[in-house]
Amino acid sequence: MRASWIWSLAWMLATAVGAAQARVVEEQMDVPVPVKNIWGKEVAQTIRVTVWSDDANPRPAPIAIVKHGRAPDAQGRAALGRARYTDASRYLLRRGFVVVVPTRVGYGVSGGEDVEDTGACNNRNFAPAFAAAAQQMLAALHAVRQRPDVAPDRVLVIGQSFGGASTVALAAMNPPGVQAAINFAGGSGGDPKGRPQNPCSPAVLERTYGQYGAQAKVPMLWIYTENDMFFGPQLPRQWHAAFTQAGGKARFVQFPPHGEDGHSLFTRFPEVWQPAVSEFLDANGFAPANRP
Repeated sequence: MRASWIWSLAWMLATAVGAAQARVVEEQMDVPVPVKNIWGKEVAQTIRVTVWSDDANPRPAPIAIVKHGRAPDAQGRAALGRARYTDASRYLLRRGFVVVVPTRVGYGVSGGEDVEDTGACNNRNFAPAFAAAAQQMLAALHAVRQRPDVAPDRVLVIGQSFGGASTVALAAMNPPGVQAAINFAGGSGGDPKGRPQNPCSPAVLERTYGQYGAQAKVPMLWIYTENDMFFGPQLPRQWHAAFTQAGGKARFVQFPPHGEDGHSLFTRFPEVWQPAVSEFLDANGFAPANRP
């Protein structure tokens, strides 16, 4: 099965430099993905993937995969629309990347059933759901690697919340070409309204992170805040300790409180995290190339 491209001019930035014009282009593509839920049911459908590129950047460009989170309720997951992460994508474009933002099965424009349900609150089964999300990212990556303007062996993976946890799962797979990964507020089972700072089955998630740490070879950056209303200030430190004590390589950064819920740092406060991310990228083979 092949991905189908939907070429769109959703928006374009044009900057004249003499007779030349640089363009930031947003495109869409549909990618077929086969996944399994935690009960082993197989689901096959297409997902919508947003791709950002800037033709002023040197080619071939490294690839950045950006993974969205998970709302606690079905209404919130349906309301996602099409994942775009405009601010983060612009930052990554300035760093020279082609940016890939999939909308996973069960969310927004991709639709379909919920394949990332992790079960009852007191007995969550996280790993199969994280694997389902990770497999979708690998399918999107495979499709984008067919582009002539990308470097298929220079890949960065970034995830927010559930997407952050599944980024850790993907890092544990050690896929060829993935050189670094960033986990923003990664976890699962949180409910800031019903169970603020008290997520479901945190000890299970700690063990899951430990299992990933025993396998992952990819260098990582983990970013959290002290006022994360999904996971609180202490659990992320315990999860990171489990990951690194098992052998995983990850730097942990916890920012002070931001806004009413620091869980949204990635989307609401990009100026806060960008210096730490830039330092990490510079140190792990993604220093920005000079634009022509």
